[in-house]
Amino acid sequence: MYKYQDISQQLRKKFTSGEYQPGDLLPDQETLAQEFNTTRMTVRKAIQLLIVEGVVYTKRGAGTFLRKDFNTEDKHDMESSVDRPVGTTLTYAGRKVTSKVLSLDARLPTEAEQNSLIIGPDEPVYVIRRVRYVDGLVYAYEHTIMPTKITTITREILEGSVYKHLADEAHVHIAGSHRRIHAIKATQDDVEAMGCELNDPVLVINQVSYTEEGEPFEVSEEHFPYETSSVVADVELNISSQTH
Repeated sequence: MYKYQDISQQLRKKFTSGEYQPGDLLPDQETLAQEFNTTRMTVRKAIQLLIVEGVVYTKRGAGTFLRKDFNTEDKHDMESSVDRPVGTTLTYAGRKVTSKVLSLDARLPTEAEQNSLIIGPDEPVYVIRRVRYVDGLVYAYEHTIMPTKITTITREILEGSVYKHLADEAHVHIAGSHRRIHAIKATQDDVEAMGCELNDPVLVINQVSYTEEGEPFEVSEEHFPYETSSVVADVELNISSQTH
């Protein structure tokens, strides 16, 4: 295990033990570096790992905070993200990826969306619904919430790659996503969007995506038809060379 991974685990233990309360400000990186007898760069990598996992967030000029919606009794908050390229277009580079835009609207955020995106009640969000296709076959049905302050979204952009637009036009540098995976029975919305049968098994991925600055910019839920769905995760094991 790398030093920054060990530090992130030790910080998690402090969060779950109650040493820090949801919303608390963490010590600055210099103080944490002294506490863990390491460099600021290593502490920064540990904090970045916690940001991508959805445990902490940063605010420029203010510092790093334990998320207000962090639940010390929810074991899922300590789970690792599923590791895969960001976005369908990148995941299936070289193949034909297309989109069907079902709706694009804007409204004020719900309380849950405010907490997930770290925004105020008066900051509008986009509500995006679209179906993604890979080589003409249904890949996923997406429902996405994104603050309008991030960039201007049009139907034309949604027909292509939103993440490519964010990187090339909005200069948003994406660090990664915190994901949770579960299964449900297909709803009427799934039937209409993906052409599946009512109550068919559907794979669901809920995620919050973050910029390199630690700012959450998207809350999304993706539904995948069971016939073509699978989850692949690469797991790296650091085995000690010590003998017992």
